[in-house]
Amino acid sequence: MPLSDLTLAELNEFRPEVPEPADFDAFWTDTLAEARSVPQHLSLTSIDGAVTQFRVEDLTFSGFGGDPVHAWVIRPRSAGRLPAVVEFVGYNGGRGLPAEHLEWASAGFVHVVMDTRGQGSGWGGGGATPDPHGSGPAFEGFMTRGIDDPRTYFYRRVFTDAVRLVEAVRTLDVVDADRVAVTGGSQGGGITLAVAGLLGDALVGAMPDVPFLCHFRRSVELTPDRPFTEVTKYLSVHRDQVDAVFRTLSYFDGAVFASRATAPALFSVGLMDQIVLPSSVFAAYHRYGAADKELAVYGFNGHEGGGVFHWQRQVEWLRGRW
Repeated sequence: MPLSDLTLAELNEFRPEVPEPADFDAFWTDTLAEARSVPQHLSLTSIDGAVTQFRVEDLTFSGFGGDPVHAWVIRPRSAGRLPAVVEFVGYNGGRGLPAEHLEWASAGFVHVVMDTRGQGSGWGGGGATPDPHGSGPAFEGFMTRGIDDPRTYFYRRVFTDAVRLVEAVRTLDVVDADRVAVTGGSQGGGITLAVAGLLGDALVGAMPDVPFLCHFRRSVELTPDRPFTEVTKYLSVHRDQVDAVFRTLSYFDGAVFASRATAPALFSVGLMDQIVLPSSVFAAYHRYGAADKELAVYGFNGHEGGGVFHWQRQVEWLRGRW
C-alpha cells in the first residue's frame, strides 16, 4: 500500500486556503440557539446484560429539532464524579453494542458513545436512532443528503446532536464537568473537530483520529475511495450544482471548525490512507486554534491509523491534561 498523498515533508508545509463562508459563525450560532430553545429531555436507563463489571446505561437526549437521540454510557462502578470521554463513531456505524466499547471505562473514564442518526447499518453492532428529516435527490449514502442547502444538509443535524450531547453529559451527576473530552475516528474525527470548534473551553481535550470531512474541495477531487466519491458521483449528474454543493460543504469543513477550537488536541493520521487524504488532516491540524496540539503520524498505516497503540497514547495524553 503506497503513500496516498504528499510526502511528510510536504505535508508539514501544507497550509492551503480553505473556503470559509462569511456567515459561518452566524449560521452555527443560529443553529445552536434554535436547538437549545427546545428543552433538553434526558433519560438514563440501566442495562443488565453481558457486561457486568461496568455500569451500562442507555442515554436518550434531545438533539437537532428536539429529536430523541441515543447514546451508551459505560462507566466504572466506583462512586464520585469521573472524567468523561464522549465518542463519535465512523461513517455508517452506530453506537453498536456495549461490549464493543469497554476501553475507556477500563481506564477509569465515563465513556459516552453517540449513535449517529440515520446510520448504523454498515458495520459493528448497529444503530438505534432514526433521522426523521428528508432531503432532495441524493446519491446513495449520507454525503449528499440535503446538500443543496446548508440548512438541510445531513451533517447540520449530526453536528448539532453532538454539541447537545456534550452539553448534556456535562450535567450528569457522575461526570466531572471540567474534565470532558471528545474523540472519534474518521467521521467521528470530523464530528470531534466540529464540537471542538463550537464549544471551545467547555472541553478539556479533543482527540480527532484520521478525521474525515476536512478540506472538502481537495478531498472530493482527489480521494479515490468512498465516502468522498459520493459527492463526486452526485456532481457527475448534477453538473450545474458544483458551486452550490461546495458552498454547502464549506459550512461543515473540519478545517474551518479547527481554526475556532481552543481545547488542547491530539490528532492522528495514516500516511497510506486511501479514504481520508493525509493532506486534509494536516490542513485541519495546521489551522487548529489551540497552541497545545500534537499530531501522531503513522507512516505505514492506512485508515486504521494507530489502532489500540494510539488509544494508549490518548489515555496518557488525556491524563496529562489535569
